[in-house]
Order: sequence, then C-alpha cells, then structure tokens
Amino acid sequence: MPNDPFNAYIKDGSAGKKLEAILGETKPETVYFTEIHGKRVGILVVNMDQVSQMTKFAEPWFIKFNAEVEFHPAMLVEDLKKSNLDEIAKKMK
Repeated sequence: MPNDPFNAYIKDGSAGKKLEAILGETKPETVYFTEIHGKRVGILVVNMDQVSQMTKFAEPWFIKFNAEVEFHPAMLVEDLKKSNLDEIAKKMK
C-alpha cells in the first residue's frame, strides 16, 4: 500500500474503516499485515473458484488505496493429487 494516500487516511482516521470495509466485503480466509522492502504490505489468503474473481479481491485495494496487487496461486495437497504428476513425469523421461 503506497504511503500516500495511506498516510493521509491514517491521519484523518479513515484507514481502519476502509480496511474493515474491504475485508468485510471480500472475507479472506486469513490476513497478515507486514512490511516488505520498507513498504506496507497486506497478505490475504483467499479461495477463488474462477479467475474472474480476481477483480472482487483486487479492485477495492486499487480504488481505496491506490495499491499494487499480486496474485500467487497455490494448491492444496488434494489439488496436487489431481494434477497427474506421475503421468507428467513419465512423459518427461
């Protein structure tokens, strides 16, 4: 989240309300707030059934905070089991 406008929202007391609104609407499974390379960062774990849901999770951050958003898909063990990893390995020999 860029320092501006986030600093201004902290100063005017609206940052918490804006964060609560986004999190209440998107309902992530979990949220972590940290710092990476000297910048404020929020890490949200969300479940998406379709890639079209990316807008649901990204747009509020773009609009309210002028934030940059990245997605990093991950699999559960069950997903990995469905991936035919053994078949892929056989083809690559």
